[in-house]
Amino acid sequence: MPLDPPRPDSVPPLASTLVEVPRAPRPGRRVQGEATLVLLALGTAATLVLSVTLPPERRLEARRLATLVPAPPPPRTLAPDDLDQEPETLDEQRARLLDRMRTGLRLSETQIDAVRTLFDASPVLGQGNPAISRHPMSRSECRRVRLEAGVTEANVPACGAPSMVPLYDPSSGQTEQDARVCIDQLEFPNLPCEYPVVHVRASEAAALCRAVGKRICDTHEWEGACAGAVRTPEAEYEWGRPRAEATWYHNYKREKVWAYGAAKNHALCGTSSSRTPGCPGGGYDQCGSNTYPAGAFPACRSPLGVFDMHGNAAEHMNLPTLPEELAASGGLGFTEMKGSWFVFASIEAHEDDCRWRAPSWHETRLGSENSHANYHLGFRCCKDL
Repeated sequence: MPLDPPRPDSVPPLASTLVEVPRAPRPGRRVQGEATLVLLALGTAATLVLSVTLPPERRLEARRLATLVPAPPPPRTLAPDDLDQEPETLDEQRARLLDRMRTGLRLSETQIDAVRTLFDASPVLGQGNPAISRHPMSRSECRRVRLEAGVTEANVPACGAPSMVPLYDPSSGQTEQDARVCIDQLEFPNLPCEYPVVHVRASEAAALCRAVGKRICDTHEWEGACAGAVRTPEAEYEWGRPRAEATWYHNYKREKVWAYGAAKNHALCGTSSSRTPGCPGGGYDQCGSNTYPAGAFPACRSPLGVFDMHGNAAEHMNLPTLPEELAASGGLGFTEMKGSWFVFASIEAHEDDCRWRAPSWHETRLGSENSHANYHLGFRCCKDL
């Protein structure tokens, strides 16, 4: 079945108490006082306790210097809140998600109604079956991780929507100002620390992108966003070749790189979740969408600022076989599934470097009502400038 953190440095716990280290006087020297200055230096890797015996005339100066040592900052914690309480039904899940999209994405009521209509037309579209999905990380834990890593949501005025970043090709001298398209930083709904929408057909993904004022991404846009350089369609597609031949040729000559660097490391991304026991490979009733909150792995970030292009949910994209099938030109080609999914550290079913293209798994026209959907398959959107 296809598509089926960096390890942190060891940080010793802070000392809860300080123990004065006894120090014997040297022979023949008089101990000129009993005052002891204990300096505590807190760093990220060690706790240093320094004991110095001082003569009486320097006690006041020692006390004054001690007051200049800043106290360590209090630990940053975020308490669990109502967002960590998982809904019991799909309807409740959808209602909460729509509320989050309304406020977090600044969507109009017309846009919210369009998204609701698409959800209501499907018996499974959402964030996974609430009865069996078991997420390995809570939303509040995701927010804590992002806070401690200094991760902030992108706000690029040119993109016209929150949490989107411009796509361009730095290797050819382009800058952000040369961008003609933006991409979501996160999997749909593109809300930090929200679980991705799954069980979505490619046709539904394209419709949901349109509903929020965007479009489905073309394959080369996703690949370039991951690798850090978005090249022209003419450089990335073999127009006129059969798909199997074009895919083989593309993979043969591709640059092999991951969003986080030149060496594969599944631990940097959301790949270490578990599969529902008894899951046969797909299906709403037997396979939980055991995803992570979007953006929960700060190191799983591309040079252009896009998260989760490996792990979490695999993603629908549009694969054009002719120039007129580019989504950027208003067309639609064939289904292409990108990235990897939330158990990929233990089930590495295929390559998942940025520019690798899959064979024609579950292939249909992207707009087909029978396009593929599954519990680990989501999408993200692009937006033309």
